[in-house]
Amino acid sequence: MGLQERVEQNVGLLIVLTLLVISVGGLVQIIPLFFQQSTTEPVAGLKPYTALQLTGRDIYVREGCFTCHSQMIRPFRAETERYGHYSVAGEFVYDRPFQWGSKRTGPDLARVGGRYSDDWQRVHLINPRDVVPESIMPGYPWLADTPADASNIDTKMRVLRTFGHPYSDEEINSAAKALEGKTELDAMVAYLQVLGTSVKTRR
Repeated sequence: MGLQERVEQNVGLLIVLTLLVISVGGLVQIIPLFFQQSTTEPVAGLKPYTALQLTGRDIYVREGCFTCHSQMIRPFRAETERYGHYSVAGEFVYDRPFQWGSKRTGPDLARVGGRYSDDWQRVHLINPRDVVPESIMPGYPWLADTPADASNIDTKMRVLRTFGHPYSDEEINSAAKALEGKTELDAMVAYLQVLGTSVKTRR
């Protein structure tokens, strides 16, 4: 009986060897990424989200925007001509979790920052068909009437600092004040307007 036959007939040995192969293969792929600076170092000009932008990002996740919009441009001509420079790992160093995605019911938003005015973004979020008649995106009018939540923004920023986000004590201490008088719509627009801008300035 050959070695392969013995392994195939011994379920316990087969499980152990399978796990060993998967573990070695996974480590070979994952470990080098920790030493590759392009995946762990922020691109030049990238800054962590401000208190308002960070709040907007949380609202973006809460409302499920990622289910229809990806934030990752693949390095293919069809994508770069439509959306702009392809996405690079260093752009997402301060995204926890990242919003790459693969589902595009709506357009990719990786380079949407600065493409439209704040007013356009506000109108689009309240009722998308006012600016894009064929849009199937739902409106989010309640964002304009809901105050931005500042109750735990300073704690959130302190936690993110432990993960390497370079927030200063001043930024953290003034975070709640930065959200005073702001609505969730203001926060969402602030978040959308910063997406992809660090790479756009380097093109």
